[in-house]
Amino acid sequence: MKIFAERLKELRLERNLSIHQLAKETKIGHSSICRWENAQAEIKGSQLVILAKFFGVSIDYLMGLED
Repeated sequence: MKIFAERLKELRLERNLSIHQLAKETKIGHSSICRWENAQAEIKGSQLVILAKFFGVSIDYLMGLED
């Protein structure tokens, strides 16, 4: 879960997005994104798919299963 948190934040910052901007773009609650980036909550599958598509990366990459 820590790897996911790090990669999510890294991808968000690479696009110069705030948590609120990412939430608006993906229609995911900003509090959820904040909890994920702080490794305080686990992400659900459907939300994982949304983020992978948004950032153009694989789910395996987001979850730390591949580099």
